Amino acid sequence: MMSAVQWMLINIIPFLLVLSLVVTVHELGHFLVARWLGVAVDRFAINFGRPILKWNDKSGVEWRIGWIPLGGYVRFTGDAEASSSVPDAAALETMRADIATREGPGAEQHYFHFKPVWVRALVVAAGPVANFLLAIALFAVLLSAVGETVVRPRVGEVLPGTAAEAAGFKTGDVVKAIDGRRINDFMQLKQYVALRSGEAIRFEVERGSQTVDLIATPVRRVEIDRFTGAPTQMGGLGIKSSDRPGDIYRKRYSPPEALVGGVRRSWDILETTVFYLGRLVRGLESGDQLGGPLRIAATSGAAAKAGADGATDLGGKLLGGGVALLSLAAVLSVGIGFMNLLPVPVLDGGHLLFYAYEATFRRPLGARIQAAGYRVGLALLLGLMLFATWNDLTQLQVFKTIRGLFS
Repeated sequence: MMSAVQWMLINIIPFLLVLSLVVTVHELGHFLVARWLGVAVDRFAINFGRPILKWNDKSGVEWRIGWIPLGGYVRFTGDAEASSSVPDAAALETMRADIATREGPGAEQHYFHFKPVWVRALVVAAGPVANFLLAIALFAVLLSAVGETVVRPRVGEVLPGTAAEAAGFKTGDVVKAIDGRRINDFMQLKQYVALRSGEAIRFEVERGSQTVDLIATPVRRVEIDRFTGAPTQMGGLGIKSSDRPGDIYRKRYSPPEALVGGVRRSWDILETTVFYLGRLVRGLESGDQLGGPLRIAATSGAAAKAGADGATDLGGKLLGGGVALLSLAAVLSVGIGFMNLLPVPVLDGGHLLFYAYEATFRRPLGARIQAAGYRVGLALLLGLMLFATWNDLTQLQVFKTIRGLFS
């Protein structure tokens, strides 16, 4: 059994590389748009805690790298804390007077909180937008430089006693569309079915020279994640993909095609995430697919290993592992961009919600209401993190791994 120390060495380094890339780009989005719109910035920080490295650029911005690798922030001039919480009207007047006394009348125009609400909204939204752009760029580069393996959505085998058999699927069928959506890869079929257990799905199937419409209802089953080994409940039909010659091929993209592919893939991940959360809220899905840092770490290590396994030399292993991690970073970047847009105080989406109120009523939300909102938002966020971490600890069998350290 792998010891806890071995698990950490194999998984933590790839995890930190992926997380650092995604967080850095997110914070750069905030930073670059803030500077472009004339907002004064005091600090750009990657990671939290005491700095292990810091320096000041010519404009006076302090750049620092902390020792706790779990995030980052941009601190605008005048912020009391990294969250850039929205001051109410009374607090703004106090800040304005203090700035005028210290720096002279009009100096507050460069401070974030005295910028027009549309400027502040753009600065806040720039972080999640940067994450989406990073995902698109990474997918586009990978599709253009490496391509992708495509498995034609042909039925290689229909398992007996399954939803596919009951629906009338036959070996050799080629699925052309699902609920009216055209598909060209067996993985698209599998991913669509996975989150629709108990829902009737319409399949357009090519059978020889005929086109047949079939209705199948996926059945929930337990599958083992190929990267982490964690059991996950998802819908399945009971069909296997074809291994015929020509049904599995490598597809390469021109740069314009790769860019379109990057946009489409990022949108598919976002759409799938929203759909899953909607079913989760309605009680139609279990929460076992929600994972935290431990699962991301396990996935990072496993993805890097899987990407490197096919190579025979060190250079090939590094390239294969790097490609796998960049693909994972793209997926994670979409997730972080979406999560930060949720209308929860302490997240970017919560700030945008407060700015929407300010734009509508011409004044900031009251300090007490904001404070209560931040407490509720923080409690929700911590609760979600604890739930996800508990999923990680139980499904990844971390308890057994830790016991192995002392055996």
